[in-house]
Amino acid sequence: MSLDLAGGGERGLELRADPHLRAHGLGEGLVPGDAAFGERVELRLEFLREAGTPGGGAAPLLCLQRGRQWALSTLPMSAPHEVAGELERAASLGHIGTMVYGRSGDLLLDDPVYDDLFAAAAQLGQPVFIHPQLPSPALRDASYRGFAPMTDLALATFGWGWHLDAATAALRLILRGTFDRQSGLQVVLGHWGEMLLFWLDRADSLSRIAGLQRPVSDYMRSNFFITASGMLNPVLLHHALSVTTVDRLLFSTDYPFHRPTREDITTFLGRFASDTDREKFSSGNAAALYGFINVEFSESAPRSARRPFRRS
Repeated sequence: MSLDLAGGGERGLELRADPHLRAHGLGEGLVPGDAAFGERVELRLEFLREAGTPGGGAAPLLCLQRGRQWALSTLPMSAPHEVAGELERAASLGHIGTMVYGRSGDLLLDDPVYDDLFAAAAQLGQPVFIHPQLPSPALRDASYRGFAPMTDLALATFGWGWHLDAATAALRLILRGTFDRQSGLQVVLGHWGEMLLFWLDRADSLSRIAGLQRPVSDYMRSNFFITASGMLNPVLLHHALSVTTVDRLLFSTDYPFHRPTREDITTFLGRFASDTDREKFSSGNAAALYGFINVEFSESAPRSARRPFRRS
């Protein structure tokens, strides 16, 4: 899928199907909003440059092709007292979840100022996708400098820093007791859990110290969904299935950065134990989580009612 700019205002983005996706059987899908719209973002190297400012605190609304694509909302996280209301507004316009970063300026996602956001997300059945972001300047100076500039940047972003940053944000939400207060809240992590699935043995030791009701790994199994993000590595799948269930795994690609072929996808799906598991991973779990089935959109009517996801 690709986005066309079609003028300003709330209907300023128009969605069209991308021929590459259709060629590989990926004509339907979910289009995330750009979390950068919620803040003023200026990344100084050209290959990461993007800027956005919210218009009156409102995220742009995607013009959706009926029954084919769906959208996640973008929230004004730099105005934390507005985000719960904006999430409600976005849900009424047809967005089926939201995408956020783990930090907005100096505010971390688990800061109590965002408690109303997570209460609203749980009540509305709006999954929260935590997207990786560039580490803070202080952290980059402390841990991601000392090489050539492009190596510094790669280390701080796709090579390591992005994913550690997102994993830490998710872990902090757990330790803050967010899921003890909002047991129905569902969070999505990309890249096979952003490293967190691989460190649960140690992370579980934090539960008693933080006064949690359950082990960290239990929250991961009941409140988190994990996407593949185009990393079609059977070793990663095997490990994910050892710490969570197939019902918590979602197919996704990092398009256009990752472009798996139909053969790549078919081969990877062959690693699942049954047709039922393949269907869950490839579409069924996402349909259940986001309520894809029988969701209809119109320009005037609010989104059709949908029950929040509940653990079976």
